Amino acid sequence: MVFAVLGQREVSGRSGTILEGESGANDPVGIALMTALITAGGLSWPAIASAGAQFAMQMGAGAAIGLAGGLGLLWLARRVPLPGEGLYPLRTLAGALLVYGLATLAHGSGFLAVFIAGLVLSDQPAPFKREIERFHDALASLAEIVAFAVLGLTINLSLLARADVWVPGLITAAAVAFVIRPVLVGLCLAPARLAAGERAFVLLAGLKGAVPILLGSYLLAAHIPGARRFYGIVAVVVIFSVVVQGSLIPAAARLLRVPMSPVEPRPFALGVRLQEEPEGVQRLTVRPGAPADGASIGEFPALAGQAWVSMVVRDGQLLPLASDTVLRSGDDVLILADPALRPRLTAVLEAPPHDRSPAGRRSSQGR
Repeated sequence: MVFAVLGQREVSGRSGTILEGESGANDPVGIALMTALITAGGLSWPAIASAGAQFAMQMGAGAAIGLAGGLGLLWLARRVPLPGEGLYPLRTLAGALLVYGLATLAHGSGFLAVFIAGLVLSDQPAPFKREIERFHDALASLAEIVAFAVLGLTINLSLLARADVWVPGLITAAAVAFVIRPVLVGLCLAPARLAAGERAFVLLAGLKGAVPILLGSYLLAAHIPGARRFYGIVAVVVIFSVVVQGSLIPAAARLLRVPMSPVEPRPFALGVRLQEEPEGVQRLTVRPGAPADGASIGEFPALAGQAWVSMVVRDGQLLPLASDTVLRSGDDVLILADPALRPRLTAVLEAPPHDRSPAGRRSSQGR
């Protein structure tokens, strides 16, 4: 939800990585907690103990089945070919549904299982991976649209106008956004090495979206007394988060000096079809302050004779390459090299000045 609100801007640095990880991990956790509490039927100590045990079971079984399912789907994608490229995304979707079902039958979190399986698949090369990613990106966008459409169809506007709905909703939303989240997330981030601006941005950027709507629907399905009122409060919290808190996120990023880069639409793609999986293809992005930022391709010992820069994309345009071609922050660089050189290449192109590895320092000394 954070990145949807930001529109055509992308948060870079560690704060962007943290928010991406949080947005993927907190949904399964929130759904599992809500399910456990509803099943417990109250807030007594025995009920809380039962909910804790059920939550631990959902997390453990979901993580295990997700890892096994992801490895199984990866093996299937690499070893079992299909007659058409359009079938590969459908097989991945069917595999995700299977992983979800198996985790649910094992009393685990199906959402967590699918999330972990997706992480396993996304981190490894596989046939037609780009087509699979595009298919699921479109499917995820459609699901988010459907979730907010359901919110609009299931909320009675007269319910939102009731004082016992919008007043506690606004209080809850403000407390979560500006008190509870900053305190709790600040404690979790205490060991992390983050700049003050990045830390503050992470504390303020926790928006509420499709998952609270799903959790509110659980209340309706459970026939809890006052479920319609609670669902209305959830709707007020979501609307406040998207409209009020979301509108403040870009301004907060500028005020806190969090690095953000514009993301322009790139409707044209350049690719090559290969029968065998390519080895040693490295795609890296030049980071601000890295040894490669402002230096030419031929200046680095880590590249000379061991790795070959085959393509550089800057601002959506291909650059003609020569040994004196100067790299800049934000350049996407495609390199052919031994996979063992990945740490050295990362140190040259992506390591910031305060976090350079020994390989990066040696490369910068050769400039």
